[in-house]
Amino acid sequence: MAEVAPAAAPAKAPAKAPKKKSGTKAKKDGPSLPKLIVAAVADSKERKGVSLAALKKVLAGKGVDVAKANKRINTAVTKLVTKGTLSQTKGTGATGSFKLAKKETSSQEGHNTQETRR
Repeated sequence: MAEVAPAAAPAKAPAKAPKKKSGTKAKKDGPSLPKLIVAAVADSKERKGVSLAALKKVLAGKGVDVAKANKRINTAVTKLVTKGTLSQTKGTGATGSFKLAKKETSSQEGHNTQETRR
């Protein structure tokens, strides 16, 4: 009877070994979602900025599945606004219109160099 019990234990171990992580997927090649958003806003010629709906249409044209990435698009837009890369012209949160934020530091630095030359 002692010989039967060890034979049962090795049978269970191989059953657990084949399990692998199926949740990991290969990363998609190409630029990240925030980079695509910044590029789409930069390419826009709208003076008042790009609306979120228009931004999603541009991203869909670039091959992004907007239905699946809807939450990631919204969070990426809000993070870009809080970081200062984008400025929000209308709306709150992820809604409204967005345009590229002006860099104030470079204009101030240029102004300071002119004063020192005088």
